[in-house]
Amino acid sequence: MYVARRNHTPIEPFTDVHRSLTMADGYRIQQELVKLLLAEGDRVIGHKVGATSKAMQDLIGLDTPDYGPVLASTVFRDGAEVSVGNFISPKLEAEIGFVLGERLLGPGITPEHARRAISGAVASMEIVDSRIRDWRIRLADTVADLASNGAMVASENVVAVTDFDPRLIGMVLSRNGEPIDAGVGAAALGDPVAVVAWLANVLGGDGVALEPGHLILTGALHAAVPMLPGDHFLAEFDRLGEVRISVCD
Repeated sequence: MYVARRNHTPIEPFTDVHRSLTMADGYRIQQELVKLLLAEGDRVIGHKVGATSKAMQDLIGLDTPDYGPVLASTVFRDGAEVSVGNFISPKLEAEIGFVLGERLLGPGITPEHARRAISGAVASMEIVDSRIRDWRIRLADTVADLASNGAMVASENVVAVTDFDPRLIGMVLSRNGEPIDAGVGAAALGDPVAVVAWLANVLGGDGVALEPGHLILTGALHAAVPMLPGDHFLAEFDRLGEVRISVCD
């Protein structure tokens, strides 16, 4: 997996050979991969949660969320031009991101705890990518692959969530000026704030906390969209504003 990420070359699914691999096995592989990446000088700036919507679960055949780190090396500025050559089979997702203002350590974290710990929400997009050939992933494969994280971009506009319900945030995604999909915050586990609570409780079981300043990506609000050179994507969110990205060779 480490070599596949570095060389942008796909590998066969681990589960083709080891069909008994579990989600727990996938996370152990993920932890070892993260150690290698951090040893190169990368750093964890947050986390992503995937497969939080029925659309994404249907797309990749999963029935539970997964998670992985967001690495500093994978973050692009709003409006950036991104090369498909840096990926294997990239797809784009528009998501609600949260910036934490307080530490969260599970278990026992409720959505209300999470809401109080969130300093603000941001319009964001994630580029999901799979080091597994042709996206032939089972749960252990995508977990081992950092939850299929490729890169992300977020608006610099951080909006406090004290006076509105993130479940009701609507989003329209456009490609090259044409709307192609839409979604609402409730697509993410019924409530994107509940995604943060879920993540804090899962990580807390291993003694890992969500730290102030961490960015949490709460999952796609629609089915992932393939990216091609020349594409220009714009995601427009209620209250949060917009975020955009362009694609080149």
